Amino acid sequence: MKLAIAQINCIVGDLAGNTAKILTYATRAKQQGVALLLTPELSLCGYPPEDLLLRAGFYRACDQALHELAQQVQGISVVVGHPHEVGGKRYNAASVLRDGEIIATYHKHTLPNYSVFDEERYFTRGAVPCVFEIEGVKFALSICADIWQEHAALSAREAGAQVLLVLNASPFHLDKQPSRYEAIRDRIGETGLAMVYANMVGGQDELVFDGASFAMDAQGKLTHQFAPFEEVLGLVEIHDGKLVPGEIVPALTQEESIYRALCLGVKDYIGKNHFPGVLLGLSGGIDSALTLAVAVDALGADKVHAVIMPSPYTARISLDDAHEMAGILGVRYDELDIRPALDTYLATLSSLFAGRTPDTTEENIQARIRGNLLMALSNKFGSLVLTTGNKSEMTVGYCTLYGDMAGGFAVLKDVSKTWVYRLAHYRNSLGRVIPERIITRPPSAELKPDQTDQDSLPPYDVLDGIMACYVEQNLPIAEIVARGYAGADVRRVVKLICINEYKRRQAPVGVRITDRGFGKDWRYPITVRYQEDF
Repeated sequence: MKLAIAQINCIVGDLAGNTAKILTYATRAKQQGVALLLTPELSLCGYPPEDLLLRAGFYRACDQALHELAQQVQGISVVVGHPHEVGGKRYNAASVLRDGEIIATYHKHTLPNYSVFDEERYFTRGAVPCVFEIEGVKFALSICADIWQEHAALSAREAGAQVLLVLNASPFHLDKQPSRYEAIRDRIGETGLAMVYANMVGGQDELVFDGASFAMDAQGKLTHQFAPFEEVLGLVEIHDGKLVPGEIVPALTQEESIYRALCLGVKDYIGKNHFPGVLLGLSGGIDSALTLAVAVDALGADKVHAVIMPSPYTARISLDDAHEMAGILGVRYDELDIRPALDTYLATLSSLFAGRTPDTTEENIQARIRGNLLMALSNKFGSLVLTTGNKSEMTVGYCTLYGDMAGGFAVLKDVSKTWVYRLAHYRNSLGRVIPERIITRPPSAELKPDQTDQDSLPPYDVLDGIMACYVEQNLPIAEIVARGYAGADVRRVVKLICINEYKRRQAPVGVRITDRGFGKDWRYPITVRYQEDF
């Protein structure tokens, strides 16, 4: 028999659109002789629906959509993920639809409540396996986190299953796929069941789902690996209850996977929220250059508007490099000199600032003038402002509220400065779009004479290493120092992390590409007196 994976891009709350897409894939699959189609977790409503799951009307709408979908499924069986309310309890569910009927429903056993997941807030745990037979093969259902623990898979085997079908909405982060392989192989080792893993694809707010659906036989051998970061109808053949080896696409490099995640996150945030395009401040620096490259690759040059905003401290080579890059990519760009506005601000404040030495206040005014100009253009023309700051800056507060932080989507929010350079080199390896001088020049905010980032920050390799240890790995200060970082540097960075939470809380949403970004999986108080061994 043939089964297929519908690796689809669902939109949260778009019940009609998601239903139509599932039916389209079911029709395509049936035309290719497929008997069973597997869709991702909560494919009917999109993932994660978050607090829509607290609304009774949402469950009624999903139930109606599920029954309407079932009536249209003919000549093929389709497994659909959906929220399910029954007996006053609410479940993360999957149902098998066949010839106008719902023939079986499974309730997710393991509810993740860590990182970006809050499923215990919404759902009740299921406890019963779901086994059904198609063309002589006994299948069982499992949903995402179920395969990270042993009990759901073992109960499926005990109920007579031969093949375990796993519906997933597993978000991307760097090096995620090997951990999925490991979890599946662990369950195969315990159960002896072949497993088919269907994952959602697409961007949803800060999350990107990479797809990368796959299948493994009962010995834990990879038999199928489908393409990541795109919609796929993946075919899997089963003969005598065993998976027949099929398509295996090569793994992506780290750089390629992150870059494609950023592009998909931008594309879906803009497209799903119906923005006509984006605009961003192009400074001639590495961060705005990479942001521009991602935006153009994600949306096309016709939907990207770059704004160059020189100040008295902007170097000529910065302007030249910004002009060159805009020309290479073919985007519209305009130049707005902020010096007249800066002079007006300083004149207005002169009597109040009299006798005080210029400091970061004057630097921040420049950033806020730029933020105001970008937001004015956004209001007038409807395009969304992309901010260009990176995770390293966000970590230590090297950014200006209502200035370079002003905007609607932070493309590099979870991308460290070290990775910014790696991604810039990667993008140029596909075809030169970022002028070499942008990559090789020392980074600078250019808000005062001869300024470089390292005037205020440790070297980025040091900063990023400490940040990864403290933020992403949650290590204590003593252990970070034991890894070879100077105690003074560690304490300085950690203190900056702690005192700048108020800025991060006001930052726009942005693509998550590590296993701990400054989003749903980072929840620190702003007002706090605890300090860890400073």
